[in-house]
Amino acid sequence: MQFEFDQSAPLYQQIADQLAEMIFTGIFEEGEQVPSTTQLSQELHINPATVLKGMNQLVDLQLLEKRRGRGMFVKADAHQRLVTQRKEAFYQAYVASLVAEAKKLGIEEAHLLELIKRGYDHE
Repeated sequence: MQFEFDQSAPLYQQIADQLAEMIFTGIFEEGEQVPSTTQLSQELHINPATVLKGMNQLVDLQLLEKRRGRGMFVKADAHQRLVTQRKEAFYQAYVASLVAEAKKLGIEEAHLLELIKRGYDHE
């Protein structure tokens, strides 16, 4: 398990984002226990409260669940939740702006679909 930190966001947010990525990529599978707050804080040399804040974000997003006396576990539907969230984020960040720009350029829907197909064919 490798965490990388930078100055782009608060540490707790980076912890939440990187744990979510690990769930998304299958490093932590549904039903699996994630490292404890203490383990992560010692391994990463950061305050346990910072780690807990990041983990609690994932609890709020229903990606992790707390099991009293046992720790935190990846929820059964966590991967699908992440897929759904990422698809919506992809739409908002890329598709909506692509369509808006295409309309500004006078590109009709059929032509835009051709351009997208061309992009798929070249990859």
